[in-house]
Amino acid sequence: MAFSIPKNEKLKSKKQIERLFVDGKSISNYPLKLIYQKVDSLGENDSKVAFIVPKKNFGGAVHRNRIKRLLREGYRLNKHLIFNNIEGKFTFAIIYIGKDMPNYQMIKENIQGLFNKFIKKTTHEKME
Repeated sequence: MAFSIPKNEKLKSKKQIERLFVDGKSISNYPLKLIYQKVDSLGENDSKVAFIVPKKNFGGAVHRNRIKRLLREGYRLNKHLIFNNIEGKFTFAIIYIGKDMPNYQMIKENIQGLFNKFIKKTTHEKME
């Protein structure tokens, strides 16, 4: 598995993002929240991901962009946890809901915990 986030893996479609927020399920591992939705393979190349930092919590674009860079890096290095352990295609939104500026170590640990919760939840849903 390549350790990169290719263009076709980024969630950019407004319709898909709206559908994700309306119909998606969520998992939290403070200060991160993962919203996910299983999608049909029709018209979808890969699973897609978006990174969101609310303007309400961080007014300055510099801080929001810094947090998004940290989230992308944490995702990029840990996405193998998800894609080696699940079947199907998903859309994801990783949202930073904390109020304090994070460091990379905190983001890395929380993303790993979030992905582990996601894997447990999806394998449990699959068994039912």
